[in-house]
Amino acid sequence: MSISKILLYYRFTPIADPKAVMLWQRDLCELLGLRGRILVSEHGINGTVGGDIAACKRYRRKTREYPGFHDMEFKWSEGGAEDFPKLSVKVRDEIVSFGAPGELKVDEDGVIGGGVHLAPEEVNELVDTRGDDVVFFDGRNAMEAQIGRFRDAVVPEVDTTHDFIDEIESGKYDWMKDRPVVTYCTGGVRCEVLSSVMKNRGFSEVYQVDGGIVRYGEKYGNAGLWEGSLYVFDRRMHVEFGEDHKRLGKCVHCEKPTDTFVNCVNEDTCRRQVLICAECFAQPETRHCGRADCAEVAIKALTQ
Repeated sequence: MSISKILLYYRFTPIADPKAVMLWQRDLCELLGLRGRILVSEHGINGTVGGDIAACKRYRRKTREYPGFHDMEFKWSEGGAEDFPKLSVKVRDEIVSFGAPGELKVDEDGVIGGGVHLAPEEVNELVDTRGDDVVFFDGRNAMEAQIGRFRDAVVPEVDTTHDFIDEIESGKYDWMKDRPVVTYCTGGVRCEVLSSVMKNRGFSEVYQVDGGIVRYGEKYGNAGLWEGSLYVFDRRMHVEFGEDHKRLGKCVHCEKPTDTFVNCVNEDTCRRQVLICAECFAQPETRHCGRADCAEVAIKALTQ
C-alpha cells in the first residue's frame, strides 16, 4: 500500500532565469506524478505539491540540487496528489502577491531587512518575557482567521495579500510601531514579505514565526498559544493539531461551531467562501453567504 504526502516549501533567493526554473520544475513534477501549485519569480520559489511519498522524497532531493535551493526546508503534511485538482507551475512577478515586487530585496540568505525569525519555543519565551506588550499580527486573509489564530491576535481587515500595504498605511496599526510585533502565516512565506513591508513603514521591532503556524502547531499542538484550525488552500480546507482543538468558527446562519467553509450558492456574482454548518447546508435555502441578493438566489433555486 503506497503512502502519500504533501510538501510545503519556499525559498527567497535570486533567480536569474525564472522561466527556466519553471520549466524544470514542471517537468520534474510531471515525471514524478506530483500535483499542486508552484510559483517562481526573480525573488525565489513558493510551492505546495502532493503525491506518493517516494516521489516526494525524490522531488525534494532533486530540487535541492539547484544552487539557491540547496538548504531549502520542506515541511511534510498529511494528504496527497488527490488534494489538488492539477499541477500548476507558473512564473510571477512575486511568489507572494503583495503588489510591491520592486520593494522586496533578496540575496542568497533570503529577504533583506525582514523580521527576526523566532522558533516556536522562542515565540513562547518572548511572550513569557514581554507579556501583554507582545502583539500577534495575522499575515493571512481575514477569512482564514475565522477558524484559527494566535490568542488575542490582531487580524487585519484584508481579503487578499494585495490589501496589506494599504491596510498598514491606513494608520490603524500605528499604535503597534513601538511594540514587539510577531507576524505569522500558514508556512511562513507571507510573513517574509509582510515583516519587511512593516519594517519599511516604521514598525521598529518585528518578528516572524519561523516555519509559520505549521511548525508551531507541530511543536505545541493545542497546548500553546495557537487556537483553532488551520485553513489550507487545497481540498482538505483545514487541518488541526489534535482532536482537542478549539472550534472558533461559527455558522453564518445559526452560529453553531463549524470549521467548514463552502462556496455561496450564488456562483454568478458571489464567489465568497463562508462558514456554514452541516445542518444549514443541508437546507437549500441556507446555502448562501448571508447577503440579501444571494439569499434570493437560494430561494429561487428551490422553485426551479
